[in-house]
Amino acid sequence: MLNWDIENEYYAKGYTAVAGLDEAGRGPLAGEVYAAAVILPKGLVIEGLDDSKKLTEKKRLVLRDEIIAKAEAYCIASSSVEEIDKTDILSASLHAMRRAAEGLGIKPDFLLIDGNIKRGFTTDCATVVGGDAKSPSIAAASILAKVTRDEKCAEYDALYPQYGFLRHKGYGTKEHRDAILKYGPCPLHRKLFLRKILK
Repeated sequence: MLNWDIENEYYAKGYTAVAGLDEAGRGPLAGEVYAAAVILPKGLVIEGLDDSKKLTEKKRLVLRDEIIAKAEAYCIASSSVEEIDKTDILSASLHAMRRAAEGLGIKPDFLLIDGNIKRGFTTDCATVVGGDAKSPSIAAASILAKVTRDEKCAEYDALYPQYGFLRHKGYGTKEHRDAILKYGPCPLHRKLFLRKILK
């Protein structure tokens, strides 16, 4: 359940700027992986805020605008397809989250990271499994990352309409896999992810 219990636990320990972090786009076959970091005013209630995956596209867009308007600080960052292929998707996702945290206008002194891995962070932090459904800060970050990536997919679609990016957002649907087999990969495709398709 989404409430301020997790953030408040760390504010009670003396931290003054707790940021939530989440990523979007680990699973798709194409495009960058995005991450966001958000510091919300303590106790702020945003009506309808939830895990981005549980919301409609229209609701995410409305919430995105409200989060940006009300956040004390936010930053959206990414890791490129080249970085994903050079390392792996987990490392690239963590790198994007670190970039988002470092790009905040207010320096956070504690990070709440969605998931169970906090490798490479130098700021005090904790992982929260399923955090986007528990922590308002992480939920806000999940929405910013998801909306940004979905908007990027519209750009991908304009560049490479034969793949259908607007519909599947880069995920490995049958339509997308068939298009890769028909047209071959484009520069947006993660070579690391295509090994099983392009045997």
